[in-house]
Amino acid sequence: MSRVLLLTSLVKDFNAIFKGRCCCYSKDPLDQVESWGESVDRLLECKSGQTAFREFLKTEFSEENILFWLACEEYKKIKSTDEMVATANRIYAEFVEVESPKQINIDCGTRETITKHISQPNLESFDKAQRLIYGLMARDCYPRFLKSDIYQALLRRSQKR
Repeated sequence: MSRVLLLTSLVKDFNAIFKGRCCCYSKDPLDQVESWGESVDRLLECKSGQTAFREFLKTEFSEENILFWLACEEYKKIKSTDEMVATANRIYAEFVEVESPKQINIDCGTRETITKHISQPNLESFDKAQRLIYGLMARDCYPRFLKSDIYQALLRRSQKR
């Protein structure tokens, strides 16, 4: 498939994904595309921004970063101890454990600390790892996202409206 057809298809896919969803207080997700270029925080606070960034990270084979970051954001909202333990173990098994399906790239000290305390998790159990992954996304992935065909195509599309 040619690059132009791929981008056209991707933008149409985004339209289908975003249809009927609200984003960042707006009824049309494409209204916020330009603001994603202001900061990684503006991108991540917007559901459609998260979706676009995730699609980009898939192309870089690093989708696990945003999936882990989002899982941690949801984890921090948990009120029940039983749910916290179950969710902590799921996050650990999916992202932190060595050889896990979506293993994130964190230092061994952070991984060891999480492993050591996973039997008695608390709401801060993944904070250091989440900060490391956020830093990685902000420093490395986000600047490439802004230059990517995905973001540039969405930006052009939003500016044409």
